[in-house]
Amino acid sequence: MSMIMISPLTNELCLCHCDCVNVQFCIKSKVINCDALLYAYIHTPTAMKNSHTLLSHLLPFLCTLSLRYSAQALPDFAAYPSIPGTDSGDCWIGSRDTPLVPPRREVYDEGRIFDISHRYTTEMPLWESEEELGYLMWLTRSMRNGSVANFSTFKLGLYIGTHVHAGFDVDLLDLHLLNGLALLIDVPRDKNITAEVMKSLDIPKGVQRVLFRTSNTDRRLMFKKGFDASYVGFKEDGAKWLVENTDIKLVGVDYLSAAAYDHLVPSRLAFLESRDMIIVEGLKLDDVAAGVYSLRCLPLRLVGSEASPIRCILMK
Repeated sequence: MSMIMISPLTNELCLCHCDCVNVQFCIKSKVINCDALLYAYIHTPTAMKNSHTLLSHLLPFLCTLSLRYSAQALPDFAAYPSIPGTDSGDCWIGSRDTPLVPPRREVYDEGRIFDISHRYTTEMPLWESEEELGYLMWLTRSMRNGSVANFSTFKLGLYIGTHVHAGFDVDLLDLHLLNGLALLIDVPRDKNITAEVMKSLDIPKGVQRVLFRTSNTDRRLMFKKGFDASYVGFKEDGAKWLVENTDIKLVGVDYLSAAAYDHLVPSRLAFLESRDMIIVEGLKLDDVAAGVYSLRCLPLRLVGSEASPIRCILMK
């Protein structure tokens, strides 16, 4: 897309060719009025660079547009709108029926791919805290302030949202175990996972990856701001029974810890003593039918870290 604008570098009129990202900033920055600084790559054809005739014809047009846009109360620019599409200041190209930012989705490829990772938002629950997460990403350099690009800083605890608990070093985790066939199973509601519960689930031999959906999902605990110690998790005998009587090597759960709150240390030890067990916590398992899926999980390569944020999807 091309537009006439005033360069913040030279203060001269120029022909600007913007890609999709820069179009957003062009629109948001009220280019005609020059109310905000905008960096853009300028690819003006040689034949037009010295064409005073062209500019003399454009000036009346620009003045008209300037008056038009000055009379409008354009919305303030938000670097990171919480949910694009709901903010009154979202960008649009053409008619308002065509949003610049695509809608957020949980399901892809006509229902074949499910995103089971939670979005990182300011209201996520924190372990043993009644406070919400608060800001986790901010602009340290901004194109609005004359920088050549937006530059964001991201700060996050490793046990927030959907994450993998490695126990030792997340960079040493077996990617084969994190990716492959997995069973999504419903646990009897309002019960911690004990040895008796594990027996009742009747998980077949040979199954290596199991995602346990509990009442944590029904109660939408991962969507609440404060920590809830009444979440459902594994008791020590349930964790030991799983390790000793099944072939499971990856356990996925729907809250911040696989271990029940009153069994934190013994349950975690039961899981992690073998070193070949992987625990994925904080999964988003609502609106997905129980059954067998292809699981895809990839953590960050944080050398020496005991945990990592992780993106997980299920594929039919």
